[in-house]
Order: sequence, then structure tokens, then C-alpha cells
Amino acid sequence: MTEYGRGPGSEPWHPEDPLYGDQGWGGQQAAHGQGQYGDQQQSYPQDPYAQQYQNHQQYPQQPYDQQQHQQYGQQPQQNHQQYGAPQQDPYAQQQGAQPQYNGGWDTGQQTAMPYGAEPQDPYAQQPGGYDATQDYYGTPEAYPPPQPPGRREAAPEQQQHQQQEQHQQQPSTDWDPDEPQEETHPFFTGADDPAGREPRDGDEDPDDDGSRASRRGGKTKKKKSRSGCACLVVSVVLLGGLGGVSYVGYTFWKKQFGAPADFAGTGSGEVEVEIPEGSLGYDIANILRKKGVIKSSDAFVAAQNDNPKGKLLQAGVYLLKKEMSAASAIDLMLDPKSQNAFVIPEGTRNVKVYEMIDKRLELKEGTTAKVAKTKAESLGLPDWADDNPDVKDPLEGFLYPAAYPVPKGSKPEDALQRMVARANKEYENVDLEATAKKYNLDGPWQVLTVASLVQAEGLTHDDFRKMAEVVYNRLEPDNTITNRKLEFDSAFNYLKNQSKITIGSKEIRTNPDPYNTYYHKGLPPGPISNPGMDAIKASLNPTTNGWMFFISLDGKKTDFTKTVEEHEKLNEKWKEQQGLG
Repeated sequence: MTEYGRGPGSEPWHPEDPLYGDQGWGGQQAAHGQGQYGDQQQSYPQDPYAQQYQNHQQYPQQPYDQQQHQQYGQQPQQNHQQYGAPQQDPYAQQQGAQPQYNGGWDTGQQTAMPYGAEPQDPYAQQPGGYDATQDYYGTPEAYPPPQPPGRREAAPEQQQHQQQEQHQQQPSTDWDPDEPQEETHPFFTGADDPAGREPRDGDEDPDDDGSRASRRGGKTKKKKSRSGCACLVVSVVLLGGLGGVSYVGYTFWKKQFGAPADFAGTGSGEVEVEIPEGSLGYDIANILRKKGVIKSSDAFVAAQNDNPKGKLLQAGVYLLKKEMSAASAIDLMLDPKSQNAFVIPEGTRNVKVYEMIDKRLELKEGTTAKVAKTKAESLGLPDWADDNPDVKDPLEGFLYPAAYPVPKGSKPEDALQRMVARANKEYENVDLEATAKKYNLDGPWQVLTVASLVQAEGLTHDDFRKMAEVVYNRLEPDNTITNRKLEFDSAFNYLKNQSKITIGSKEIRTNPDPYNTYYHKGLPPGPISNPGMDAIKASLNPTTNGWMFFISLDGKKTDFTKTVEEHEKLNEKWKEQQGLG
């Protein structure tokens, strides 16, 4: 609904109306005491715009021309009437009343009436057909007369509000879309307004020539000049800042990433350097720098990256020189001659290992053996290590054969502890417990003992697997060929701390030492050497061909047999070669 109670849609003007479609209708005022639109006009006692027209003068009363206001069709009268009351002409009692106006455009509002009641004119009840207190158009407080659709206007305050909205939303009529828009920010325009706002109508603008174009971004040479200067200043500042940052960045890069400090030449003197396991480029470089070998860590890492084999550096002990260039230090460390690692060969007995440590650390002979005997329990042996009193050395089999860093000045217990830790790590990677159950052995300790025997007797991997089968076959309860005796010469040599090939029969069969497998059945009390991983894995996976005997005629090849007769033939041949026949 609109302000005047009209519904949306077109206006029902009569086609025969002389002013039909004419938007120039002047909205003539009805005579005093007469509604402008006859019975169709209704009152608006609560219209908010009623007070807006207190100062308006009443339109002069002009008579209606009935010929100009013929109603198109019959429209129901929209009054505050009750249905059922007889319709009366409110203008019948007025003196000099104008001809009755029976129609007009529909205002879109209709009051409710009881069904069947005839509409009544509310003005018929007043003397003279009009009540002065009900005149809504003849007083200063009256509503403005309704206008035809093409001439209706909003209240002055509303018009002013609409004009302001149009002024804000619609572009200025003098705006040229082909012209570039002028910058309005005070930084580019040079305006003194710190808020960056345009001058309003009441503000004084020194550049305002009184024209609307000056406030609407009109073309002025002065503003363009200041805008160009501002852009130039900004560009110069940005370029200067960029140049400064570039210079500082280059200086920092040159300082940080330039050629690192380095010595020249191959150095002089001698220095021992230990590289721990897991050390990488900068770890190694820092150790060498602290030892005085190289000048800077960056130079060493750069040389390591430039050398195709630089990544092959391993843990160990190296004999290097003082004040070497980074490149020469890399080359020397890759040379096996410079590696001063402490190496334990596979199958080495502990007695030999102790002697090697004493020599390496320049200690009195027997020092390391004494430490091993007194501190064995504190060196990290596993829980399954046997504490049998017949065991000659509880560390036997746990000084794992490998290369170790044993630098001068270190303690022997440090080297022993490192070897035991390596053995534990290697043994955890294989299932010694499962093999012990499979061959009815007393835990991993005896599996390690089998591997030590295989390591001492065999020469190749194929020998190791066959010899492991010989051990398991001779341990079988139903073995009647050797009566569960192993009869290994290597075990007797261990108890004698010797390495003889020829052993007298009387001596070997009469010695009651627990390690003499010619005298006692089953395995010796403990390992007889430190086996390597090849011998250990062969003990976990022996052959199944039924081998019972073996002998080496030339010390290079081992012959295996299944019966006593075959073994005796090879034994006789061996005696002939040794001149024992």
C-alpha cells in the first residue's frame, strides 16, 4: 500500500476522460465543505505527514466539472459506513453545492461493513452535510490534496531526503567517462585535510573556484601537477629503499656465503682423530676443526660435497695432519692408510684382543685382561650370558669382530664396553632363542658356542653350514658313532691357548679339561672365540645332508663325509702327507 492507501498497479482512468493520460492535471481543490473526491475520500486522523502541511494555504475552492470526472464504471463507495444503511448524498443539504461527483479512481481501501447492509454516508448525519471538525483539507493542519499518479509528490522533508540519496547514489551529470578520474587522496592531491575528505558545501577550499567541477574531480592543471610530483617522490623513495635493501642483502650474503676460511697445502705433523658412529658432515667437520686439522667447518663441508666419494666417510680413528686444507683432509680420510681403527678379525680369541688393546693404548701387558676379569659384569653382558664357573672367560664371544675407535689416552674398559654393546646389537637382530629350541640347546649361549666352533674350524660359508650340521648331528642322543662327543681340535687348542694342527692322541684323549671335547660329551662350557655374523647365520641354518665328519688335507679345502669308513680313508691320506704313517 502507498502513502494514500492505494494499492499497487495501474490507475483506472476512464478512457473517455478528456484528461485520460494527461499528466498535467492540476489537482483542483473542492469547494469548502465538500470532499475533493466525493464519497471515496476517507480520513487519515493518524497520518504522520499531517503536521507537515500546517503552513500550507488552502487551495481556492473551485467547482468540479462533472464532465471531466465521469466515473469509469460503478465503484463501490469506500466510507466508514455500515452495510444496510440507506445511502445518502452528503451534499444534498448544502447550499450552492456543486453537482454530485459519483466516481473517481479507486483508492484501494475499503472499510468493512456487515454483509447485506447498505453503505451510508458518514457526512449525511452532520448538519449541512459537513462537520467542521472532520474537515481534513480545509484547515492548516489538513492533508495535501491527493494528486493523480503522474503528479503525486512526496512531502517536502521526504523530497529533500530523496534528493540527498539521489545525490549520493547517482553520478554527477558533468562526469565524463572518457576522462581519467582524478586522485582524491590528500597524499596525491596535496589537500591539507588530514582526514582525506572532500570539502563540503560549507567548507572553504583554497583551490575551489566556486564551480561544481572543482569539488567533483574536475580537470585542473594544478592538482595534476601535484599528483605527478607525489608519484615521482614515491617512486624515488621506493627505488632508493630497494637499492639499500639489495646492498645490505648482498653484503650479508657475501659475509655469510662467501668463500669460507681454509688452510692451504697438505699440513704437517700428526694427529689422531676419532669419528663416532652416526657422525655427518658438520659433525665430522667440527671434530676436525677442534683438533686443528682444518680451519673452518664450512670449508670441509663444501669440499665433502665437491668430492664424489665424500659421503663415504665412516666412523673410526684417523691419523691426520695439522692445518690441512679441507680438500686434502677429505682425500686422506678416504685413504685406508690413514685409518687407524682398532680391528678385531673374525674368530679372534679374547686373549688376543686383550693383547692388542694393551699395545694400542701403550699399557703394561696383562692390564686389559685384568680389567676384563674384574669388571666383566659391569660391561653390559646380556641376561642370558652363562655364569658357569667352568667358563674360562665370560666375555668370550662378546668382543664382536669389527673396527672400533680406540684412541690413545682412552681406557681399556671403554673399548671393551663398546665391543660388548656392538655384540648385543648384532645378536638382537638374529633369533638365537628359536635355534636353541629347535636343536634342544640350553638357550642362546650354546648357539653362540656352536657358532664359535664353526668359526674356528671352517674356511668358507659353505664349510660353516656343513660344520654346523656336523655339530648338531653329533649332539643327537642316538649318535653311536662318536657317542655324542664332538672331538673338535679347536676346543682343545683353546684350552691350551694354542693353534696346533697336530695333537697327540694320548694327550688329547686323556686331558679332563671341560673344554676337551675328546674327553667330554656335548658342547664345551662356552664359546671358544668371537664368531662373525657369517658363522652365526650358518649355525642358524645348517645343511641337512647327514654329514658326520670333516677333514682338510691341504688347509684350503674341507672334505665332508657321512660314514666312519669314508672318514678313515681321508684320515690315512692326511697322515701320509704329514709323515705320520
